[in-house]
Amino acid sequence: MRLNYPASVKIIRVPCTGKVDVIHMLRAFEKGADGVYIVGCKEGECHYKKGNYRARKRVEQAQKILNTIGVGGDRVQMYNLSSSDAPLFVKYANEMNERIMGLGPNPVKLKKKKAA
Repeated sequence: MRLNYPASVKIIRVPCTGKVDVIHMLRAFEKGADGVYIVGCKEGECHYKKGNYRARKRVEQAQKILNTIGVGGDRVQMYNLSSSDAPLFVKYANEMNERIMGLGPNPVKLKKKKAA
């Protein structure tokens, strides 16, 4: 069974979501991403003990920063699922894509275009 998710979704693999820092999420927006979502192990089932809890806290920090600077914290989200939940991954990808399409382009990207 082949599952398709939006072509705009770019996957960046990391050994653990606990390695994803706030700066990585913010850098994605600086580089032109319209949204970022982190997919980690189910809560309590992290192979590296507490990586997904660290990632969730960092996503919340990124949301606060993005709200403060006017980009919108809704553009960052974290989901937890197991590696066998491919249909759920596709569902989340589609949900996030719809959310971002509703929010429109990244305001940082728009400001860069106007400045150029």
